[in-house]
Amino acid sequence: MWVKMNDERLSYSGRIDWSEEECPVFIYPCTWVKLRFTGDQLKLHIENHRAYWDNYMGCILDGKQLSLALPKEGREVLTVPVEQEEKTEHEALIFKRQDACHEVKFFGIELADGARVFKTPEKLARRIEVYGDSVSAGEVSEAVEYTGCEDPKHNGEYSNSWYSYAWMTARKLNAEIHDIAQGGIALMDGTGWFHAPDYIGMETAWDKIRYNPELGKSLDWDFGKYDPQLIIVAFGQNDSNPEDYMKEDFHGEKAVKWRRHYKGFLNQLRTIYPSAYIVCCTTLLRHDKAWDQAIGQVVEELRDERITRYLFGRNGDGTPGHLRIAEAEEMADELAAYIENLNIEGWK
Repeated sequence: MWVKMNDERLSYSGRIDWSEEECPVFIYPCTWVKLRFTGDQLKLHIENHRAYWDNYMGCILDGKQLSLALPKEGREVLTVPVEQEEKTEHEALIFKRQDACHEVKFFGIELADGARVFKTPEKLARRIEVYGDSVSAGEVSEAVEYTGCEDPKHNGEYSNSWYSYAWMTARKLNAEIHDIAQGGIALMDGTGWFHAPDYIGMETAWDKIRYNPELGKSLDWDFGKYDPQLIIVAFGQNDSNPEDYMKEDFHGEKAVKWRRHYKGFLNQLRTIYPSAYIVCCTTLLRHDKAWDQAIGQVVEELRDERITRYLFGRNGDGTPGHLRIAEAEEMADELAAYIENLNIEGWK
């Protein structure tokens, strides 16, 4: 049985490229498609377009999580093992584990002959959007043997957005998430680590569906398609490369420029989302506290009661490497509790 990707019984979440009506392209981490079906077969007809690293898709089938290796380039059929047993109905959540180190195009889903497809539940009423870097994307999160340590050598196999603090926070709050997160990205172009040596910052990527020039022409996002009540902004980590000017000279020209750009970014979000709550933060990943001081100063200057700053218990001191699952959950527990106390309008 063939299921088209625009079948109304499927549900989706994330910034998705629908330029081709029946062939969605997943680019951001946490982007997913969900289906409910019968039968003992689930095959995904996909095409991978790779920029770097080995690439994997995630799938949660009947509560069991799987990692599906993708081809380095081109079309392939991914077979998801289905355990029939006594179960007559299955639920699959197929999601993007990684950031724009690659993108995946879907052509269709192949089920067993005679299978049935059911409509998935309505989307959640709570909606979150996250702007951040590798920590927000769940990069290297599955390297649990290296908790609290530097990263091991890896090639993408440990990255999993499901275990990012961002998606964990959303699940704890029973909220949908759009995770606008990219490993190595900083706020401004020319800084950070993403797309070296011509570094691309979030000021360029934030309003795009596609922003990595290695994957093709950039595509603008239609902000009318998703209206979050809460936004998390998590920068100040990669911004210290190639120069940690906030640490070296907090009142210097470069530091003042960053704070001006950070304020401008928050004002852009406020223009797009006039009533959203915005929480500004960094993470447990080690960084100089001057960046948190800078964020706090900007938030105070804005004098917007719906823009706040949160500092984690081990903010900037938690780990020299990327956050592993337990550390991401530590962040998510704190952040979810803080957000619940904001009493966001429309959240029940």
